[in-house]
Amino acid sequence: MTYVLVKNGTLIDGNGGEPIQDAAVLLKDNKIKQVGRANEIRLPDEEVEILDAENGYILPGLFDTHVHMMMEFSNLEKTVSTPFSYHFYQAIEYMKKTVNAGITSVRDAGFTDVGVKQAIENGLVLGPRMQVSINPLTITGGHGDSWTRSGIDTTRPTYPGMPSGLCDGPEQVRQRVREMLRAGADIIKVHATGGVMSPTDHPEFTQFSFEELSIMVEEARFRRGIKVMAHAQGAEGVKNAVRAGIHSIEHGIYLDDEAIELMLKHGTYLVPTLLAPVAVLEQGKNSNNMPAHAIQKALEVVDIHHESVAKAYKAGVKIAMGTDAGVMPHGTNLRELNLMCGIGMSPMESLVATTKVAAECLGWEDRLGTVEEGKLADLVITKANPLADIAALENQDNIVTVVKDGKVVKDLRVANTNSVTQ
Repeated sequence: MTYVLVKNGTLIDGNGGEPIQDAAVLLKDNKIKQVGRANEIRLPDEEVEILDAENGYILPGLFDTHVHMMMEFSNLEKTVSTPFSYHFYQAIEYMKKTVNAGITSVRDAGFTDVGVKQAIENGLVLGPRMQVSINPLTITGGHGDSWTRSGIDTTRPTYPGMPSGLCDGPEQVRQRVREMLRAGADIIKVHATGGVMSPTDHPEFTQFSFEELSIMVEEARFRRGIKVMAHAQGAEGVKNAVRAGIHSIEHGIYLDDEAIELMLKHGTYLVPTLLAPVAVLEQGKNSNNMPAHAIQKALEVVDIHHESVAKAYKAGVKIAMGTDAGVMPHGTNLRELNLMCGIGMSPMESLVATTKVAAECLGWEDRLGTVEEGKLADLVITKANPLADIAALENQDNIVTVVKDGKVVKDLRVANTNSVTQ
């Protein structure tokens, strides 16, 4: 059994309390054994490896609760000409970039199959711990149906591990949920409204009836104990989803007072993805990747999105950090934290949103999200003080060390890890 002592740093443990100066964290294999000030840690009578934080800041492994690990948005020509299998090899680099940003756990919101998740779990590739939704459910002509009015369908091909998410009417909805569960979905993803990126709808358009959304919740939760996450941007679609018992609202662009009250009543999480429309506009300006319809809709929603999330935050809605990574380049996830501070959150609150609250959103609060005895040994060491400058985390060079499951998977420290025998 291997002991590692992480010391010589300031601990921000994810609970939102005061940082602990001169902190130390004792790890044994893939678990946290002790946490406290360095002089409070009781070392075992055997060899202990020392991981020197070099006066940096020790955080829990970070979460992104809304990513697309198997895609990164590109222009139409590249999309239709790239061989299908190429996406799997691209994803290896996307996952590495995600971990290098300090993100050790993610919830994939579509297009990643169980084989990718298993490859990470079995150590074949480096990547974040995953929950996968397989393929989002969508209506014909809605967000997620990439058929264009030219007659060209740019929807990703289906295959045995990736059943189609297209469904219309209660019985098709029921069948599609069952197919996603059969394919190994940890969570069901539904497009409850239109969206920015889709070619033939609008973010305010409502997709699926209350009955259809309720069937999704019934099939997922009551049969397997699995939750449903909803891409929901228009107010009516949000309210339908919350009333149906959906666990989290993704994006939440047009939130009215009634929607916010319903979310508070039902304990529904909000995953804002504030970075998504910002990234669409940036790519529209700096590249030819973004179609005109996406740029136009992003211009329309970016300010109201900010205002809606600010209103939800002030009302006390539970907010978990998520980015929609894949719309923007993977590895830039922590830009979301500064945007969250822009709607009124403190740097500490944004960190809690990407640790403790995010872990609760995924149902992993018993083993991740905070630096506490008994939890999995996921840690991040940053040389910048995120409470003084949250935007400093956007620079991956400031994410000095990443530990996942007790293993150092990134290390930019100057000093070498050494060991001592106590």
